[in-house]
Amino acid sequence: MADLKQFERKMEKTLEVLASDFGAVRAGRANAQVLDRITVEYYGTPTPIGQVGTISSPDPRTLVIQPWDGSLLKTIEKAIQVSDLGINPQNDGRVIRLVFPQLTEERRKELTKQVKKYGEDAKVAIRNVRRDAVDFVKKAQKKGELTEDDQKKAEKDIQDLTDKYIKKVDEMCGKKDKELMEI
Repeated sequence: MADLKQFERKMEKTLEVLASDFGAVRAGRANAQVLDRITVEYYGTPTPIGQVGTISSPDPRTLVIQPWDGSLLKTIEKAIQVSDLGINPQNDGRVIRLVFPQLTEERRKELTKQVKKYGEDAKVAIRNVRRDAVDFVKKAQKKGELTEDDQKKAEKDIQDLTDKYIKKVDEMCGKKDKELMEI
């Protein structure tokens, strides 16, 4: 029987990537994950903001970034301004504050579209893994490593696995949509 664990691991990895993408979608609350994709130039190396200072959340709608090296304040501020975060940083000379405004209905709808796109991308990735798994099984059958019955069973198992992971993607999207539409 063909070992399909490697393909299941790839599908699981797709869910991890989706969860990471969803973490970067801000839902009206301060979440340090929105800064994960923003990097600053630190000693000639692009470095994530979380690795050059402390990020804290004194209240549900505010993030405070306190760099370990004070000379990075301006660089961090500039990086946040040019990012797609859509929040203007407030620099008081020691820390940078990010105040997350309440989401408007229009912004919530934009974010749900973004969530749907991430979900579709994850589904495409899962279907690509399914295609690779089916190709793997067909090649094994051609080489004589599998009987035709084993090939059919493996293809059914692959489809069941795909359906399971597509359902998980839909559940994650539904949960994130619900979170975005809460007021």
